[in-house]
Amino acid sequence: MGCASRPENGFLATTAYQAPEATDHTILIASTRQRDPRPGTLYNGLRAEWLDYASATMSVPPTHVDGKVEWPHTPPGDPRRDFVVHQAGYIDGDQAFVETLNAELAKRPPGHRKVFLFVHGFNTMFAEALYGFTQVVHDSRTDHVPVLFTWASGGKLTDYLYDNNSATAARDQLAHTIRLLTASNAEQVNILAHSMGNWVFVEAMRQIKLEGGLKHPEKIGLVLLAAPDIDVDVFKSELRAFGKLKRPYYIVLSRDDKALALSRFLAGGQSRLGDVKNADELAQLGATVIDLSNVRGNDPSDHNKYAQIAAIAPELEHVLEAGVGKTRASSSDEAQQLGNSLGNAVTVPLNILGNSISIVAGR
Repeated sequence: MGCASRPENGFLATTAYQAPEATDHTILIASTRQRDPRPGTLYNGLRAEWLDYASATMSVPPTHVDGKVEWPHTPPGDPRRDFVVHQAGYIDGDQAFVETLNAELAKRPPGHRKVFLFVHGFNTMFAEALYGFTQVVHDSRTDHVPVLFTWASGGKLTDYLYDNNSATAARDQLAHTIRLLTASNAEQVNILAHSMGNWVFVEAMRQIKLEGGLKHPEKIGLVLLAAPDIDVDVFKSELRAFGKLKRPYYIVLSRDDKALALSRFLAGGQSRLGDVKNADELAQLGATVIDLSNVRGNDPSDHNKYAQIAAIAPELEHVLEAGVGKTRASSSDEAQQLGNSLGNAVTVPLNILGNSISIVAGR
């Protein structure tokens, strides 16, 4: 991180200056955090009693390097070299949130009116979630409307139990958010959950199932569970409760993930979904596993590799659409596949834009 300390407050200070060739992204926000009265902060790490909404227009500098967030050393920062905020404010109520979402969707042509929902993980301050999601949105070159669901993480390694309880408390509100998104004018809702955010997601899906399901379940599209911090047995139980997703879902993991190793220790040695050593086991649960173990991480914990591969999202999507185990190259011929059978799964090693990954899927 480029800032001198973690961005607890003040990093949502806005600037009107528009740098030449900088790129703006409007991020919609649904939050179970408390509003924070400090200038340039918006939300803190305390739990709110209700779901709140906001929006922020983020600017990515022309000098941006894929996989990184160029933090301002002093807010509001310099848009020529830093991520900066051009606008940030609250949205009052469900109706106003959906109206804002539909207005953003209407800016896209038919066939492109999709939502990209992100649920962050453990030990994440609000500004970290917002800036980090902006980086993923920018690097993946998506034209979907980005929506950040941010729950009340304390933002400290010692707050693991607090965060776990906050994540559990947020499940109903995430379920409500997913209902709003699928009931909007969106043609599809794609979902990325990271770390403990996966616990919020699977709990929300279970809650939706118990309440009779979604009116438009066909709108749920791509689901990526990145470095999921969930007990494997609990995940299997959740799958039995809400059933397999209508479309294939993807688990993004890395065997060198130190954060999940710590989580496993705190959980009494119980394996986490994101550090299961046998990817075939996950494939048998209906998942397609994207293994990033051979990708060099930017952070010491190797827990955030999903953000580093955002830049290859279009090429990776081509491979996944073609079907794992089938030979196909991307339009730039930079995706090469070599398929071989391993038990009841198919493993495909790939080299995309210099990133060595492998994909495992059940047959």
